[in-house]
Amino acid sequence: MKDSKLKAFIPLFYLVWSDDLLTQKEFVTLQNFIFSQDWLNTKEQEILLSNLDSKTPPTRTTINSWKSEIETVLNENPTLKSTFEIATLLSDNENSSRDLRAAFIQLENDLGISGEEIITDFKNKSNSLTSNLQTITSFEIEKLTRILDGEQAAIIKKVKLIISQPEFAYETSTDTAIYREKVYDWCKILAKENLGNMAYPKEYGGGDNIADYFAIMETLSYHDLSLVIKFGVQFGLWGMSVHSLGTEKHYSKYLKDIGSLIIPGCFAMTETNHGSNVKGMETTATYNHDDQTFTIHTPHQKAQKEYIGNAAVHGQMATVFAKLIIDNTDYGVNAFIVAIRDINSVVLKGITINDCGLKMGLNGVDNGTISFDQVVIPKENMLDRFASVNDKGEFESPIPSDNRRFFTMLGTLVGGRIGIPRSALAAAKSGLTIAIQYSDKRRQFGPEGGSEVPILNYRIHQRRLLPLVAKTYANHFALQYVTKRFMKRTEAEMPEIEALAAGMKAYSTWSTTAILQECREACGGKGYLSENRIDALKNDTEVYTTFEGDNTVLMQLVAKNRLSEFRKSFGQMDAMGIIQYVYDNAKTAIAEKNPIATRKTDETHLIDQEFHLNAFIHREKTTLASAAKRLKKLIESGLDPYDAFNVVQHQMIDVAQAYLERIVLEQFQEAIKSIEDNDSKSAMIKLCQLYALAQIEKNKGWYLEDGYMEAVKTKAIRKMVNQLCWDIRPDAVALVKAFDIPDSCLAAPIAF
Repeated sequence: MKDSKLKAFIPLFYLVWSDDLLTQKEFVTLQNFIFSQDWLNTKEQEILLSNLDSKTPPTRTTINSWKSEIETVLNENPTLKSTFEIATLLSDNENSSRDLRAAFIQLENDLGISGEEIITDFKNKSNSLTSNLQTITSFEIEKLTRILDGEQAAIIKKVKLIISQPEFAYETSTDTAIYREKVYDWCKILAKENLGNMAYPKEYGGGDNIADYFAIMETLSYHDLSLVIKFGVQFGLWGMSVHSLGTEKHYSKYLKDIGSLIIPGCFAMTETNHGSNVKGMETTATYNHDDQTFTIHTPHQKAQKEYIGNAAVHGQMATVFAKLIIDNTDYGVNAFIVAIRDINSVVLKGITINDCGLKMGLNGVDNGTISFDQVVIPKENMLDRFASVNDKGEFESPIPSDNRRFFTMLGTLVGGRIGIPRSALAAAKSGLTIAIQYSDKRRQFGPEGGSEVPILNYRIHQRRLLPLVAKTYANHFALQYVTKRFMKRTEAEMPEIEALAAGMKAYSTWSTTAILQECREACGGKGYLSENRIDALKNDTEVYTTFEGDNTVLMQLVAKNRLSEFRKSFGQMDAMGIIQYVYDNAKTAIAEKNPIATRKTDETHLIDQEFHLNAFIHREKTTLASAAKRLKKLIESGLDPYDAFNVVQHQMIDVAQAYLERIVLEQFQEAIKSIEDNDSKSAMIKLCQLYALAQIEKNKGWYLEDGYMEAVKTKAIRKMVNQLCWDIRPDAVALVKAFDIPDSCLAAPIAF
């Protein structure tokens, strides 16, 4: 109301409309009162009555503005005792006569309002903790972004600028063919910007920077994930297989054209009958002595290459994994370059390609099946870094062990198990940014008679989203660690690094699927609308749990690696060493399982990072020792080792999970140590505490069974998780803004 005189009615109007329902009695009472006031002219009466029309009630914005004006008066005059006194101050003391006071008091009585009670109640509502929780920023967002980007800040900035250009506007057509061509065009733009060849040696046009390549993959994942996968297939799987498995003759012939997208290609490993079991594949590469060639052949339909990216439309060549056969002897799986189309995209003789068709997501990627019918390729097309056929037609390899050679070959391709989880991480960041920013603005419910409250102020909503923000930050630093380990790898470290990459691929992608589901639900019906992008993020990342190895299979690999390391430790110990190991473990258990430690619940202890890491290490060591002990017992009882592993598979998942959780927490804590900005560091410490305690809470059943904690402690941890969520909530928006996702990529209307 612009007329200051009419503002006298604001307290009354607010009170009758604050519950969004004006009763007939309230309407008649107020109408009669307005008509009875001779100090109001006809136009003023009409204005006042317009605020009492149940067909066009005042908007929530109007009601909130009334509330704000009342709060201002109460804050400036805390001794006020009646609605009339508020009305007087709102209307600039124009209605302060004794007669009008009596009229307003009578009106309060007629409406069933007690002025003094209303003011007391209003003050209580305005002081509600839930209502008053506000979004703030306790740190400089740009500084935290620089911490997250690290040494790759320059390339990340470059990629963000490129994908923010109009050419990268999202494709909205439901026609798969149109979508695939758009994604292909995007890849061409990225190739021209020298992003695709970033990991290749400089002498072949590349940037010789694997760290930047991974950063490019992760940053592109803020955009369309079909683009990321197409990009990864072309420049990562196809290009890097040539680089990692080939030799100089292959580099000089292919790498430059792969990096510039002159030769679009495929990575043909997976077969219909042998998904994760590469050793079991049946495609053959038979050596022909007469003309020194190989014949690539698919023996039956179930041995076809399946789910091969770039195959259905664009691929011209492929790295094909096949069993090398020389004189009827099987020399195991090797890799070969095979042409599948000519430069005019015509499928070559002996090649059969079918389209995999519509998928749950990633429909901008042209996945297909490939079959080979006696396709002859030249001898030099064998990627011969680890194995070759000499001029006499004999098999040669610098690695004599078949097993070791096989795993060495696969180990060179472990980079894919770093790129995929980092892409998944970016998708989780996008989903959380949309959900957090929406939750900060979306208002629902509120104290009786008060304004509606942002849903992020509700503890259960904080519980849903903020531990996931903490886990995403934790995964960010853990994946940075894995990337650095991979880049600085030595041969001796490779088994551990391969297991770590496999485990983090599973851990990160499983996290992303769970996070995006929670984000969808947390955004209600708005999250279900395609325009808000959570559906695309969910559908496109769904297969990440299968890409580069099924997650459950990969977790078995991780557990076997941990058991192998465990056995090595024992193998290197003499009798006294084993006694000392058992004694140290027992000593630790005694110290950490004493009644004081298992029941300790003071805040200082619960948020102590040493307590967190010790709890994670204890779980890791105990589950590993338990699995090893059980396996040993089963094998000693006469069970075949293969069957023994099958019996304990569920326990193997626990072993891998405990190991990965310890790695993630440890690397989060390590990363925090290097943060120099105190405000950013403080924010990260809280997130790290939340990640640690949320994981302990998730595993509380194990800790209770083990006797490491008692119920009083796990209950205290639950309360501390709640409190940390409450404490972090004001910074929630700033924490997701620090991901610095371009608005054009985020694109969800509800996020703005």
